[in-house]
Amino acid sequence: MSQQTPHVVIVPSPGIGHLVPFIEFAKHLVQHHKFRVTCIIPTVGSPSDADRAALSSLPPTINHVFLPPIVVSFDDHSTAESNENTNPLIFAVTRSLPPLRDVLKSLMSTTHVVAFVADLFSTVSFDVAFEFNLTPYLFFPSNAMALSFVFYLPKLDEMVSCEFKDLPEPVQIPGCVPVHGRDLLEPVQNRQSEVYRWFFDITKRHVGLAKGIIVNTFMDMEARALKALLEEPGKPPVYPIGPLTRVGSSDPDDVSGSNCLTWLDDQPSRSVLFVSFGSGGTLSRAQLNELAFGLEMSQQRFIWVVRTPNDESSSAAYLRDQISDQKNPLDFLPEGFLERTKDRGITIPRWGQQVQILSHGSTGGFLTHCGWNSVLESVVNGVPLLAWPLYSEQKMNAVMLVKDLKVALMRPKPNEEDGLVIREEIAKVVKELMEGEEGKRVRKPVKDLMNAASKSLMEDGSSIKHFQS
Repeated sequence: MSQQTPHVVIVPSPGIGHLVPFIEFAKHLVQHHKFRVTCIIPTVGSPSDADRAALSSLPPTINHVFLPPIVVSFDDHSTAESNENTNPLIFAVTRSLPPLRDVLKSLMSTTHVVAFVADLFSTVSFDVAFEFNLTPYLFFPSNAMALSFVFYLPKLDEMVSCEFKDLPEPVQIPGCVPVHGRDLLEPVQNRQSEVYRWFFDITKRHVGLAKGIIVNTFMDMEARALKALLEEPGKPPVYPIGPLTRVGSSDPDDVSGSNCLTWLDDQPSRSVLFVSFGSGGTLSRAQLNELAFGLEMSQQRFIWVVRTPNDESSSAAYLRDQISDQKNPLDFLPEGFLERTKDRGITIPRWGQQVQILSHGSTGGFLTHCGWNSVLESVVNGVPLLAWPLYSEQKMNAVMLVKDLKVALMRPKPNEEDGLVIREEIAKVVKELMEGEEGKRVRKPVKDLMNAASKSLMEDGSSIKHFQS
């Protein structure tokens, strides 16, 4: 049977944030097209508990292979940026191409492989797909706005001579809400860097090689951006098939998760703020301290997934976990914080059962880094957001959520002198989201979007029609 059943190979870049939407995509391939799927996974260091948990309950029609781990230290990170036109993710994928080639060769000797799918950071693997005469597709796990910018970047690069952050007027990406240059994707913030040149090369060379682009969004969420992508000539076909979100837990800490859900059962409806910065987001020690005091001062109920602070980078977690011993994140909280807030808050170290928390009736808000997986998980559950973007495309996501979709409030601006969002402002905006008029204002749009998301995944919904096309 394996010789006859069409087989699809998918290659995410390292990290649970990239793996999760790929897994949901694989499930749809099996459900709607009866394909078999093999997920070939490059890894930075050993596979994480979160990676293994996410893959543990897949059906037998979806297999996975972890490629030999690439050990990336901070020294390697520096070398990668200076010598290989890359960042740690593309560095890891590039180093993984030889074993990827070996796995693919073995797979093709026993199965009928019909397509090869990679995400943006894994498009260097398209060259391997071409070696085996496979049709490459791009799976874009973020939104149409970010994809539109990927296509618009070469034109913007020609038009602008200064750094994008210094532009006096917002950038008008086709079909999208205007975005200030300082809020564009993190890889384009320094046009003299090797990272920028790598990203620019992807937009010029790899993306255009895709036979089609599958994007994790839906028509009612980004109608104008998708219309611009679908109508402009010269682009690969674009298929909006989202929202692809987890429907169960992939979090490794089941004990604390169970305690958390039991606590939620005893809270009033829509009274709890969920606070999480995703699998890779980190705050500085000073900002972690201000956030703790801000939550305490707000007097709101909360569940906070706390990660170890990092003063060097807001996205260093996936590297740090590989090269240093993990301390208990709760040890970095202000003295007495846990005791003072025990009656109205729960703190969870490292991981929380995000899907179950957001779907619970007691959850009434989500303070989030605006990673696209988290945004979609909040939207499908009708939970309004408090946007606290950190890195990658998250600032663009926040602009869309606040200015265009109007389903989120924006965090207060950091102080100019030290970059900190202070506790008083945190308390103010948290209370506004949970109790204030602005919080009430965003609840209807997010509820409408929740209903639209559900319809898009029905049998005759727009996303299912695109998936079956």
